[in-house]
Amino acid sequence: MIARHPTFEWTERPGIVRIMAALNAAGPDTARFVGGCVRDSLLGLVPKDIDAATRLRPDDTIAALCAAGLRFAPTGLDHGTVTAIADDVTVEVTTLRADISTDGRRAIVSYTEDWAMDARRRDFTINALYRSQDGAIFDPTGGLADLKAGRVKFIGDAGARIQEDYLRILRFFRFSGRFTIGALDGAGLAACKSHVDGIKRLSAERIGAELMAIFALERPADIVGQMAEIGALAAIWPAEPKIDVLRRLIATTPDAAPVLCLAALWPVTDDNDGLGSALRLSNVDSRRRVSASRHAGRIPHLNGRAEVRRAVYEFGADGFRDAVALAIAREAISVSAGREISEISEKNVPGLFPISGKDVLALGVKGGPEIGAILSAVEKLWIESDFPEEARVREILAELISTRR
Repeated sequence: MIARHPTFEWTERPGIVRIMAALNAAGPDTARFVGGCVRDSLLGLVPKDIDAATRLRPDDTIAALCAAGLRFAPTGLDHGTVTAIADDVTVEVTTLRADISTDGRRAIVSYTEDWAMDARRRDFTINALYRSQDGAIFDPTGGLADLKAGRVKFIGDAGARIQEDYLRILRFFRFSGRFTIGALDGAGLAACKSHVDGIKRLSAERIGAELMAIFALERPADIVGQMAEIGALAAIWPAEPKIDVLRRLIATTPDAAPVLCLAALWPVTDDNDGLGSALRLSNVDSRRRVSASRHAGRIPHLNGRAEVRRAVYEFGADGFRDAVALAIAREAISVSAGREISEISEKNVPGLFPISGKDVLALGVKGGPEIGAILSAVEKLWIESDFPEEARVREILAELISTRR
């Protein structure tokens, strides 16, 4: 699976060169790149974030950066992490660590200068790859072979790694969805199943973030299905998951947003069913999930262009697309019917409501609640009249005001 042409050009960016030079000025082999940036580059991918590991203690890291005239941010001093800043780049620099004790959610660590010890406390072999600035790859746990074979394996005993942090169960599925070729690692899957109840000990924020990242995978349905088989989904939320609906959503809407995948997997039975809070969804995502679920039920009953236009205006263009996609996934309408409704909606998007409170005031109505009541009444008539042009809306406004006097 390793690319024929790994992508390490980023290591030569001036800012990164300056940061690594500052750290390694304290002694040879003081700092190495580590984790996802090495893994992704070996696959020919451009990494999103750059991480480095160092033998320096955090205070010494800061001193080395300052001595080189570089800026820093103390982003995670409790965990030994300092963000180094040079030019237009940042590198997360973390002191080598060894676990002293863990409780399944967080670890107490000590600092070390032993690269292999630092590697053993990480989760998966493919995430424990180090690269020196001169290009040498350090592989203490066999990550290169696993990356080449398309395997996601825990480092050492899978059960022990999971008990150090139960979030690793969800990370196992997320990384497997990205990098595994063929079946998931059997030992890892069995360990996840044995310790699946540990998920309930995790914070809602951590669970929600991992689950949404899983939905963002290219083909999340298979991974989510395997999560269901070992009880991981039940540990997250007790309602029956609709795996088939999720599969159809991905098949018919490959670019479906993660929150729409969530709406497919667990239908909204009540606007305040609690799932949004259980996963600490943002207000925007919570509203989107609820709206998509509720509006999807109305899509099969739309009859003709006028009703489609009203639904587009009520749901919003994006909300209408969500509702149609979910209705297709639920098999409430056919793919062809969904395509037809979508074409109608795209060609008949209503404009903005063309009047405001100023227009009501201009016709002699005093301010106060009556302004809002009149606008609501006119908007309702405008919608029922299939969104006529502004001139007609002003006529409706004048007629309504005349009847109220």
